[in-house]
Amino acid sequence: MNILTLEDITKSFTERKLLDQASFYLQEGEKVGIIGVNGTGKTTLLKLMAGLEEPEEGRIVRANHAMVRYLPQHPDFKEDETILESVVRFNRTRENEWSIEKDAKAMLTKLGVTDFDALCGTLSGGQKKRLALVSVLLSPAEILVLDEPTNHLDSEMADWLEETLKRRKGALVMVTHDRYFLDSVTDRIVEIDKGKLYSYETNYSGYLELRANRLEMEAASERKRQSILRKELAWVQRGARARTTKQKGRLERYEELKNRTAPEKESTVEFGSVASRLGKTTVELSHIRKAYGDRVLIDDFSYIFLKNDRIGFLGRNGCGKTTLMKILSGQLAPDAGEIKVGETVKIGYYAQEIQDAVGKGEDAVYRMDPEQRVIDYVRDVAEYVQTQDGSITASQMLERFLFSGEAQYGKIGKLSGGEKRRLNLLRVLMMAPNVLILDEPTNDLDIVTLQILEDYLDLFPGIVITVSHDRFFLDRTVRRIFAFEENGKLCQYEGGYTDYVFKRMEKAEAANETARNTVKAQNGKASSEKKEKPRERKLKFTYKEQRDYDTIEAELQELEEKLVSLDAQMLSAARDFVKLNELTKEKDEILKLQEEKLERWMYLEELAAQIAAMKG
Repeated sequence: MNILTLEDITKSFTERKLLDQASFYLQEGEKVGIIGVNGTGKTTLLKLMAGLEEPEEGRIVRANHAMVRYLPQHPDFKEDETILESVVRFNRTRENEWSIEKDAKAMLTKLGVTDFDALCGTLSGGQKKRLALVSVLLSPAEILVLDEPTNHLDSEMADWLEETLKRRKGALVMVTHDRYFLDSVTDRIVEIDKGKLYSYETNYSGYLELRANRLEMEAASERKRQSILRKELAWVQRGARARTTKQKGRLERYEELKNRTAPEKESTVEFGSVASRLGKTTVELSHIRKAYGDRVLIDDFSYIFLKNDRIGFLGRNGCGKTTLMKILSGQLAPDAGEIKVGETVKIGYYAQEIQDAVGKGEDAVYRMDPEQRVIDYVRDVAEYVQTQDGSITASQMLERFLFSGEAQYGKIGKLSGGEKRRLNLLRVLMMAPNVLILDEPTNDLDIVTLQILEDYLDLFPGIVITVSHDRFFLDRTVRRIFAFEENGKLCQYEGGYTDYVFKRMEKAEAANETARNTVKAQNGKASSEKKEKPRERKLKFTYKEQRDYDTIEAELQELEEKLVSLDAQMLSAARDFVKLNELTKEKDEILKLQEEKLERWMYLEELAAQIAAMKG
């Protein structure tokens, strides 16, 4: 059943037409992902669905029973209201009156919020986003409209939200940059492109293929139109007499073909290699410590960053990741330890919050002035920058970042949130840094920009240090991960995010095995006689045990060969996240089966030894 329809919608923002006679529908239980370049109108489309904005043309129809709840990018709360009050206020009903507070507390705890009586006015932007997410998820609404729900969530929280939304029976429309999340949750992708909506009945992986097919068909159609135009133009230029109806009709068809709008060439963000020379000494941290009161964030951390290092930092929200980035960039001093920065080091810091980003000069901090022109914001850093393509002006770099000539002279205040992030990134790169510090770079950037950023980082001739909860981005860009663990300790893991997860699982399993062995050792003396008696009476294998004993070693060898093959495939599929995801799931299943086989093999070997001893 169709529960939401947008029919021939037109909507503009300042001079830009975001939606042009666009149509959309939503069926019961559908889970739809909205994607598009920043500034194309994704957030505006969500607000239209939620009834927060009205179209200039067209109509919006909602089913009578369909309640809509909206999660904004930047939610706001009453400052004098407690966390618990703000979450349950819109969701308390006669049916859930006795359970709503319990459910709210459980969900808040999952998202790292435990002080339920704290006032909303004391919360950070990220904490408010998580609060709003809980309030929306508790709603019995038939339609959830979510704008960047994974922003400000760490990896564990994102995993929990992913499973929660997959289990939810109601309809869902969301904008997100998290490609693993989008691929797992959605069953339809809607793309906003040049004011039109294109629907793909598939998840993100399928969308990539179908969209490529659509663009190829459009290009083929345009090539055909140009070929016909050339033939018709030659006919017109021969001076054909326009006396007969047939000739007049042909001239009219020529005019119609000539005036038909060609498909616009897809805009992309382009990067040249922009970096300064990096000397022998880079950035060296020695026994760094940072605490706030009794809370230790970083304890005795040492590391020497090497040329071309690609380092990712992971951890729960509030664990100290941004604090460490500020220490690295020189904005914050550690309580103890030493930082050595080479003379040639030039740090570019892309901050989580724009107002905290580092501008030109080592100690300068800048804010985005909504009244400042876009081009002046970039020129404050440099008028020219040296790239692989030669000297590039600020205006040319803006063009490469999808800011047209007209947009360059517009005010920053007219840009969308994502466009401001893209502009901020350009300003950081215009500094020509050789050490890039990226604090949550995926927040509010569209997927196209992220893909180009990832390609740029492949070629960047310097050090890349990033904090991110975006699992795909980490898999794609980093080669070593430091994870914040208990009491401010950082643990090193080689590889990307997927490698980190595997190694964490192995460590957890090893710890569990140690605990099990300890318990067995403690209980062994008391139960040894009871355990030995039944085995003394067992003189031979059962039929199934004998069959397993004869084949299990060959099966284990086969599983080991499969794992080696999968590792090789995962290495070669490093840029194909869809294939990588499939291989990861297959490897998980094989590892689980291997563990079961190993336990069976150990039991059978022990049993075989006892049988042999009794026979001897």
